[in-house]
Formats: sequence, structure tokens, C-alpha cells
Amino acid sequence: MVGSMVPSCNNSLLLWRTGLQFKSKQLRPGLPEWQCREQRIELRSHSCFVIRSQMVKPDTYSSRISTDIPLYEVPGASFDQYLEDKPRVFNAIFPDKRRSQRLTEEEWRIQMLPIDFLFVTVWPVIDMRLRCKAEGTDYPTGVTSSITKVIELEIIRWELQGLDDILKPSAFTLGVKGALYPDRRGARTRLKGQLQMSMSFALPPVLALVPEDVRRNVAESVLNRLVENMKHKVNSSLLADYSKFKREKLKAMV
Repeated sequence: MVGSMVPSCNNSLLLWRTGLQFKSKQLRPGLPEWQCREQRIELRSHSCFVIRSQMVKPDTYSSRISTDIPLYEVPGASFDQYLEDKPRVFNAIFPDKRRSQRLTEEEWRIQMLPIDFLFVTVWPVIDMRLRCKAEGTDYPTGVTSSITKVIELEIIRWELQGLDDILKPSAFTLGVKGALYPDRRGARTRLKGQLQMSMSFALPPVLALVPEDVRRNVAESVLNRLVENMKHKVNSSLLADYSKFKREKLKAMV
């Protein structure tokens, strides 16, 4: 059994099948974001086919979620005071200290749980930045200047671990932006927030045969799980820690 290919542009890949597994050999380094490839693959059954594609643009997917729930404040322990303690807010949202590391006053590194995507499993490592903003200065889009305080979170760096070179996407971008704040209307206060997560990638040639609708369904499912998990942490872990914060403040006042 042989595998052959005519190199095209400056990205080439040789695939051949042994048993039930594909093996691969990178013949030339690929382009960083755009890929042009021509592959000839011959299987054990002696059938062969040619894959041709021109200038593959990275796929981009996104998911957005919001929260809007009652927030019960007490004198001397406002939610504004709670948001000022960024390490406490971070630990409430990401409680597993074994998978996080503080880098600076505003930045933390997080080893995320493994994500199954198509035929591979990846371990994303992200650097998250939390900023507390007040008095309407540089507020995120959609947050009015009447809001007294906002905690803003954003991914500023990322890395995909656990992938062989042949399975790494030639282009990958992960974006997360979110905001959390108390919205006071008269005697009532509500906890509001929004989170948007986006992902852009160009599949490596070894996964080029995956149909677009399959890629979309898998990517959107991954993103939806991530943002739903974040919302659950805010609606449960964060509020539970704020309740503890209120008890601590009241006890200190006695």
C-alpha cells in the first residue's frame, strides 16, 4: 500500500491508513492562517480520491448569555463593596484553586477542564483579567453610566495543550468578554450580567473532511456548555459567597 501526493502551495500532508487508524506525515509547514492543500489518499481497499481546496478561511462561532436575578443587599455590605475584592470574586467564580494561579493584581491563569472537540481532546489554558470599574468610566457596551460599579472579565491570552502538531489548528482564537453589576431601581436591586464567548479556528488538513454543519454543531455545543457553566457559577457560587460576605460584615459590626 502506498500513499502519494502532489505538493500544492506550501502546505502538504501525506495520509495513509493502517487497520482502523490514519497515520500522517507533515511534508511542509503550513501557512499560519490560510491553507491551500491538495491531497491524494490511497486506502487499503485500493480506492483513492483527491481532496482539493482553495484558501480555507477560519470558521468563527459565538455564544452569548445573560443573567438577571434578584439581589438582596444590606446596609454596610453592598454588592459594590463585594465587587471591589477582585480575588474573592474570582475565587467564587473559579473555586478550584488547583487549576488557577494568580499572575498580577488583575490577572489569573486558569487550566480549564478538557474539551472534547470532534475527534480530539484539548486542555485550554487561559489568562483571565478582572477589572472593577466605577462612575461610568470605560463601562462595557450596554451598561449605562447610572450603574455604580461593574466587574469586567476578559480572556487576554490562551493556549491549547494536549494536541500533536498534526492536529493543531493553523489559526485559533478564543475570546471571552463579560460584565457583572448591580442594577438598582428604587428599593429593588437586580444582579445583571452578560457573557459573550467566541471561537475561531482553521482545521488542520487531517480534519479537513469534517462537514461544515458537523463543525458548527460541535463548536456551538462546546460554547453553549461553557457559557451555561459560567452562568451557573454566577447564579449559585457567586451569590452564595456574597451571602457569606454579608454575614461577615454584619458580624464585624456587632
